[in-house]
Amino acid sequence: MTDAQLSPLRAEVREFLRAEIDSGAFTPDVDSWMTGFDPTFSRRLGERGWLGMTMPTDYGGRGRTPVERFVVTEEMLAHGAPVAAHWIADRQMAPGILSNGTEQQRRRYIPGISAGTVYFAIGMSEPDAGSDLAGVRTRATDNGDSWTISGTKVWTTGAHIAHAMVLLARTDGTPDDRQQGLSQFVVDLPHPDIEIRPIRSIDGQAHFNEVVFHDAVVDSSALLGRRGHGWQQVMSELAFERSGPERYLSTLPLLRAWSDHLREHGATPNQRVTLGRLTAQAWALRQMSRQVARELSDGGKPDVFAAMVKDLGSTFEGDLVTAIRDASGIVPRREGGTHLERLLAQSVLHTPAFTLRGGTNEILRGIVARGLGIR
Repeated sequence: MTDAQLSPLRAEVREFLRAEIDSGAFTPDVDSWMTGFDPTFSRRLGERGWLGMTMPTDYGGRGRTPVERFVVTEEMLAHGAPVAAHWIADRQMAPGILSNGTEQQRRRYIPGISAGTVYFAIGMSEPDAGSDLAGVRTRATDNGDSWTISGTKVWTTGAHIAHAMVLLARTDGTPDDRQQGLSQFVVDLPHPDIEIRPIRSIDGQAHFNEVVFHDAVVDSSALLGRRGHGWQQVMSELAFERSGPERYLSTLPLLRAWSDHLREHGATPNQRVTLGRLTAQAWALRQMSRQVARELSDGGKPDVFAAMVKDLGSTFEGDLVTAIRDASGIVPRREGGTHLERLLAQSVLHTPAFTLRGGTNEILRGIVARGLGIR
């Protein structure tokens, strides 16, 4: 679809978001897709047809294209909207369940995701594995009609509000087998034998969690896809996770606020250069991310390109914060002060996580190198 064809949808989303901001429904914030939990807002998006956009209508979706979904998510992030509640479910769990799930799983979860009433967490990272997903030690033991899961996941965003988690666990072999013997499961939450412990970040928020499986028993129907094919399934899902506009737009509300400040108060030559450079970088990353959306729309699997977008995008997010802090001379303030000062303070506190979540930059560069045949 061309930009002209997408313009009515973009205009509709912008009008909605501006009305929400003007009414006080939300205040634009940085990193809103990670920390902006607002179930009421998520439901309103579902009612408007802006969740589950690429899912088939038979499962409660909207049957639209990844490029149209890109327009909606891009505007949500640019306006700092509170989209964290539904983000993970809509971004990658719905496509993952559609691709690998049983008919029962599709009909159980996708309609709720599309309505903005069912939220998911991702059970990937572990205390001793981090971004090395092939080294996971959480184990699922086959009991015939059920599975017993033991182990620990960490940095699990939104587990405390999630209705379910897609879990990567070892069903066969040992951690030395690396990618072999891994499987995925859809685990409903809360569960009496699954403990969710909040991890409080430096800004005092607790959107991260440690999730401990105390020999938790789940039905055999919880298996997602084929046993032993978890690695391949996860790699396909990560294209959705790593390539989206959230990988370079987390701090765009800060850039927009600073631009408004300069428009009102004037800018020095150095500040104009900094603003122009940051805007150009954001535009280049946007073009890369849109290309991934197009490839997904055409049925492709742009795993390597997605890893590249995530690497460059998450680096840019942190560089943007440093550049504005240096060029503006503004003192970050968590309380009081102007909205710009508060946005800068929040951005500074969130910056350390940008190059970690979704796979560290070192891991991503390895993926890119292998994909390009570099040894």
